[in-house]
Amino acid sequence: MPAPVILWFREDLRLADNPALRAAADTGRPVIPVYIRDEAGAGRWPAGGASRWWLHRSLERLDAALRQRGSRLMLRSGDAATVLAALVRETGAGDVHWGRCYGPGEPALEARLRGQLGDIATLRRFPGRLLFEPEALRTGAGRPFQVFTPFWKACLAQPAPRLPVVAPAHLVAPAAWPATEALAGWRLLPSAPDWSGGLRAAFEPGESAAMARLGEFLDGPVRGYRVARDEPGVAGTSRLSPHLHFGELSSRQVWHAVRASMAAGEAPEGEGAAFLRELGWREFSAHLLCHWPDLPDLPLRREFADFPWAPEPELYRAWCRGRTGYPLIDAGMRELWTTGWMHNRVRMIVASFLVKDLLIPWQDGEAWFWDTLVDADLANNAASWQWVAGCGADAAPYYRVFNPVLQARKFDPAGRYVRRFVPELAALPDRFLHAPWEAPAAILETAGVRLGDDYPLPIVDHGAARQRALDAWASLRRERSGA
Repeated sequence: MPAPVILWFREDLRLADNPALRAAADTGRPVIPVYIRDEAGAGRWPAGGASRWWLHRSLERLDAALRQRGSRLMLRSGDAATVLAALVRETGAGDVHWGRCYGPGEPALEARLRGQLGDIATLRRFPGRLLFEPEALRTGAGRPFQVFTPFWKACLAQPAPRLPVVAPAHLVAPAAWPATEALAGWRLLPSAPDWSGGLRAAFEPGESAAMARLGEFLDGPVRGYRVARDEPGVAGTSRLSPHLHFGELSSRQVWHAVRASMAAGEAPEGEGAAFLRELGWREFSAHLLCHWPDLPDLPLRREFADFPWAPEPELYRAWCRGRTGYPLIDAGMRELWTTGWMHNRVRMIVASFLVKDLLIPWQDGEAWFWDTLVDADLANNAASWQWVAGCGADAAPYYRVFNPVLQARKFDPAGRYVRRFVPELAALPDRFLHAPWEAPAAILETAGVRLGDDYPLPIVDHGAARQRALDAWASLRRERSGA
């Protein structure tokens, strides 16, 4: 039997539009699929609790899909380069295929791969999950983009991303399968108490579920996307982010499916184009991380390294638990804890509240999101938190401070979102739902709301907190100018 090909699954837990898999299958040789859990290689950012839950379920479904094609998924743990070198020697494999990743440790990892495997196997890295490789896009001055609009224009000026490749119908199995670790032994799922019930109710991991969700979005919500995407109380977004993060669906598949669904002659500001622009923000974040690998830890605008934060652990805990006294903030944080996901508009509002109303460093919010989001993507998480904090690429100005009450009245006017996740306020009239402290005592009593008891009073006064944030920003500017 000819030497097998090792297929290393990474951020591409799918069979369709997987160039590394397609090339391995097309050799006609045996294929040995493997997923490696390299905790040390993740550095400071090993997968959080919600991501581990999703990974377990996704690997289960990937193995089932491979078995339908005469194959199976091998599991190994340890340093990826060392594990792959050992697997090559065990199996006599002649080639190792994988899809490119773009995280901070990738250059060093690829150097170790060449050092340990270069003399014993042919290494083939294929394009990863992005629409365009980071090296392909530069400003007129030859530098990486730091502003989204010209970046996206440059993307749209490129030839269209290549068409997705189809999944192989069959994979040749090796004469003997190497040893594999047990998925249950990795203990990715929560032990008692099992907090994942809300995640199971909200999401179904895996490639088949990802394709079904994409189809459902294109059959309905995309038609009203430009407006509905900002309303957390309606199903107006795609909710594809965790599937994209784990590579159960590729950006190329989404791009071409949306393009195919767009009406002929649709204007640049049309619904489908608006959604593709959001896909572009995901692309932009990945390019930023590739070019600035310290993005998760350090502000891109280095002057913000000296920002006068004033963290208070009790306020941070109240924010994490959804007990701030601001209903929209609390609804968002409870949605996150319950489902592992949060509406994007609400993500911006709760992030603004943390870094501006509470003057807590953006890295603390980034860390909480990393542990609790099922779509916790290192690039998206870091770039988005820096955008809100005013210290990243194309960032919102620091003096832009979201008013949580006005934002709630604008984007959740009927209170559907708040009533779902803050049920203790559900009986309040719309007029007072988003600012219950403004309600007369008689209305609070009728609604069964006891402020300070079953629902907290605001932990900060927004007006005073906003001024404190602006004063902190002004002090940073004075310090930088030497005034």
